[in-house]
Amino acid sequence: MSVVSEPETSSTLPGTVFTPRQVRILKIAVIVMGVLLVGGFAFVLAAIVYQASHPAQDGSVAARQLVPGQGGLTIDLPVPPGAAVTAMSLDGNRLAVHFNGAAGPEIAVIDLASGKVVANVRLKPQ
Repeated sequence: MSVVSEPETSSTLPGTVFTPRQVRILKIAVIVMGVLLVGGFAFVLAAIVYQASHPAQDGSVAARQLVPGQGGLTIDLPVPPGAAVTAMSLDGNRLAVHFNGAAGPEIAVIDLASGKVVANVRLKPQ
């Protein structure tokens, strides 16, 4: 009975500097890295689909379902007498209200989650 052994480890494959054992290890490494890449892409796609199908539950107004006539968030913004609202901008859970009053233009920044005025910015000409 004869034992089949691997070719000599010092002999290289024709046209390369690699031994058959090194080529086998390289093939295994390439296959494992390919599987990791495909698995990583699948995980990223699954995370994107999950995030898109489940809205944020952080308690902000953007995440709440506000139905007209059934309560919700009510914010009273103190505006100087004679002031007129010229524009509003929404960014996440912050609302910026631009208005012109007797004292000049002003911007009020409101946190919609708490309903409180975060900052008042008065614009003064130089």
